[in-house]
Amino acid sequence: MAANLPRISEQRVYDPIGPDGNVQLDTPAWFAWLAAETTTRFSYPLFDPQVGYIVGWMTVRKEQRQRGGHYWVAYRRRSGQVCKVYIGSSGVVTAQRLEAIAYRLQGKEVVSTEQVSQ
Repeated sequence: MAANLPRISEQRVYDPIGPDGNVQLDTPAWFAWLAAETTTRFSYPLFDPQVGYIVGWMTVRKEQRQRGGHYWVAYRRRSGQVCKVYIGSSGVVTAQRLEAIAYRLQGKEVVSTEQVSQ
């Protein structure tokens, strides 16, 4: 993992080159940080509650669509293979969505919010 790569920890973004130093997830500042032209990637921890610690990291990157606009994608290398999961536009990158994708990239089953609310 690159030393300058912003990282998520305890529901905050720690950006070593950012002016504030950290931004809380799911706030207007978070969505503004995601939409900024200078924000192109960050790392997110893969926490395993069964063992009680971080077992790896996923890299989340902003990519450009062919028809214009940007979207976010999560990557993780597992068993020599690179796994890629589409997240969506900056407006849908929430703590809950990142957590669900982190579990998915660990090979775990995630219950969707739609299934929980029924």
